[in-house]
Amino acid sequence: MSIRNKNFGIDTLNKRLGKMTVGGFLRAWRLSEELSQKEFAQQIKMLPANLCDIEKGRKGVSPEKAEEIAKILGYSKAVLVKMALEELLESAGLKYQIEVKPVA
Repeated sequence: MSIRNKNFGIDTLNKRLGKMTVGGFLRAWRLSEELSQKEFAQQIKMLPANLCDIEKGRKGVSPEKAEEIAKILGYSKAVLVKMALEELLESAGLKYQIEVKPVA
């Protein structure tokens, strides 16, 4: 499934693919573009080892980095920032539902 030219919201992604993480999203995007981790890491200004760790769930992504990646990919910044924030909250053992929208 290619997600490159579509701007799915997080709810749509979760319904289609299960609970979506930033790492899962990046892996799905990379595979849909048929890129190696090295090629994709260069595209999103990240070391290949860090991308590997993120895709495998060993590392998270800061909200700032999530926004930067979304901008590079031309994808919704709010969706990736929300995923990054949810992962931070979950890793801290906090159960909150958050809403992210840009300030006008």
